[in-house]
Amino acid sequence: MPDIYAKRRTRLIKKLGKGIAIIPNAPERQRNGDAHYPYRFDSSFHYLTGFAEPESVLVLVAGDEPQSILFCREKNPERETWDGYRFGPEAAREEFGFDSAHPTEKLDEILVDLMADRTVVHYPMGADTDWDQRILKLREAVQRRVRSGIKAPDEMRDIRTPINEMRLIKDASELSTMRRAAAISVAAHKRAMRFARAGAFEYEVEAELLHEFCRHGARHPAYTSIVASGANACVLHYISNDAELEHGDLLLIDAGCEFEGYASDITRTFPVDGKFSGAKRHAYEIVLAAQLAAIDEAKPGQSWDAPHQAALRVLIQGFIDLKLCKGTVDDVLENESYKKFYMHRTGHWLGMDVHDVGEYKTDGEWRILQPGMVLTVEPGCYIRPGKGVPRPLWNTGIRIEDDVAITRTGNEVLTEAAPKSISGIEELMRKS
Repeated sequence: MPDIYAKRRTRLIKKLGKGIAIIPNAPERQRNGDAHYPYRFDSSFHYLTGFAEPESVLVLVAGDEPQSILFCREKNPERETWDGYRFGPEAAREEFGFDSAHPTEKLDEILVDLMADRTVVHYPMGADTDWDQRILKLREAVQRRVRSGIKAPDEMRDIRTPINEMRLIKDASELSTMRRAAAISVAAHKRAMRFARAGAFEYEVEAELLHEFCRHGARHPAYTSIVASGANACVLHYISNDAELEHGDLLLIDAGCEFEGYASDITRTFPVDGKFSGAKRHAYEIVLAAQLAAIDEAKPGQSWDAPHQAALRVLIQGFIDLKLCKGTVDDVLENESYKKFYMHRTGHWLGMDVHDVGEYKTDGEWRILQPGMVLTVEPGCYIRPGKGVPRPLWNTGIRIEDDVAITRTGNEVLTEAAPKSISGIEELMRKS
């Protein structure tokens, strides 16, 4: 594994010209009193290092003699008694394949030397005001040595731009990890379907999801799980998860685990009573047809926008059939009356972050999908009570979401094993 990270660092160094890159890890965050939130590394830092300890910084020096340098905490037996194992600089250098490693306390002192005669400093500009000020002070310290013939960097660039482009295309190792994250989340959604019943509470369903994540080694969700029944499913980012499930409700679950730094993201919607019926069944069939149409368009050579447009046209025709919108599909597209019932786009990039990095447009044009990209496909509809809305559809929230990897010949739906056909969902719930 260290070779993977070393190769990534080498690729990035080649993009830096004669510059220097400074990439800090995420800080620890205090929750309250003497307690901290569970530590989660910065995604880009971990992508380049595999190193998961806080108080660490990666420095990459480009040019004729490129260097990959780690700054990290020193060994400290007393603190390790309280907080656990620390690599220390020497062990970290050997284990993770750096050219050198130093204690974090020496970072500023060493950086002043490393920044000398470098043309550009690359770092996450604007991500942290303390780091913005720190970089400026370090540059000033280099500038003060001008009488010695040393030149300070005269340009600063955002290191996230080239890293984000690298992270957008997943390699074989990343895809393997994402398949595992997807499989764990699929098992969790199946478990939730088997458990759900009228009289249970949304938080009880959430507990089933978290249990399945954790027992497979995914200690944390990739994001706060959405377990939304009835009218709650019409709130896109609902996370209260405290309502009682009632007969006749649809239950929308948007949940995925994080496994070894990579996210999964699945949404399934199903009837609490285990049987689709009436107008809600019709609405579900429309959303499922829209999702399948979008997945068909998720393939190399298509634009990022193609899956969204495919889903949108199916949804709009469905909204017309349900008497939610009036006119032709093109009329509704033009007047955007569909946005009352479908107000978000059909997906996002997926990777180390659940809404992963990467531009959606280049030079003003929608990005072309390429092998190695991973995206979600998640159309939905959210029908609140209102004038002209058929009463049987009131408080109907439906979303269906899968994780899709673009391949050379089409796509791979990483989360395909989570039931989403009406017959598949009903059969699973019947057997439970």
